[in-house]
Amino acid sequence: MKKRNVDVVVISDVHLGTYGCQAKALLHYLNSIKPKQLILNGDIIDIWQFRKRYFPKSHLKVIKKIISLASKETEVFYITGNHDEMLRKFSDTKIGDFHILDKLVLELDGKKAWFFHGDVFDASIQNAKWLAKLGGWGYDLLILVNQAINWCLVRCGKEKYSLSKKIKNSVKKAVSYINNFEDVASELAIDNHYEYVICGHIHQPQKRMVTNKNGSCLYLNSGDWIENLTALEYHQKEWTLVRYEDLLVNHDVPQLQEETDDLVPIPLAEIITSAFTK
Repeated sequence: MKKRNVDVVVISDVHLGTYGCQAKALLHYLNSIKPKQLILNGDIIDIWQFRKRYFPKSHLKVIKKIISLASKETEVFYITGNHDEMLRKFSDTKIGDFHILDKLVLELDGKKAWFFHGDVFDASIQNAKWLAKLGGWGYDLLILVNQAINWCLVRCGKEKYSLSKKIKNSVKKAVSYINNFEDVASELAIDNHYEYVICGHIHQPQKRMVTNKNGSCLYLNSGDWIENLTALEYHQKEWTLVRYEDLLVNHDVPQLQEETDDLVPIPLAEIITSAFTK
């Protein structure tokens, strides 16, 4: 199938190395596009929860695909997040078309776009990292339970159900946090004269215009590749929030072929781990 040409693609919160990561779907999506620039907006590799005993080949294939894109005229920007914060010691490193950095400003058709992960707004990460890590482990467990429930639902001919979305939508503090996150990011972007602000971190895909007395900007969030399976695409001066399920329905990507997903041999997993923890 012919690949779609895209100017800019943004993905975030993949969490490679965790049970919830939908690496096969992400690899399938990446194989369907030909971006000029690929922006990895944080939490791509989950170093917090990295397990030597769990790193499937599909997760390794995603890393290989990103490297392959960087070697074939796609400029790749890896913006560090909280789960891959160990990479921040390599900030401002450039190897060919592969960049590691903490934040990024690009000019897109005469408009400034500000990219950053968003964990800087999270007080639990800044002041109580242990609490944030505990929450990450709890979320990973919730996703595992949810996958088992959805397997049963699909077998019974029923629609899938998201436990985490139900919890987020029913807890007022969670809803308030998401709204505050979006508003603060947008206000800062307006104050700094950015037309676009693009974040990750909260796993909440979004595209909305924010306006205040000082001006306006387009707030965008690329979501995640655990539950939402979403990305942002910029092409022909327009931003689009892309959902993997919609691409399948519209036949913009071929049907995913099921294949076995063996674990990466432990020595190789140890090499990957040591590369990010030294």
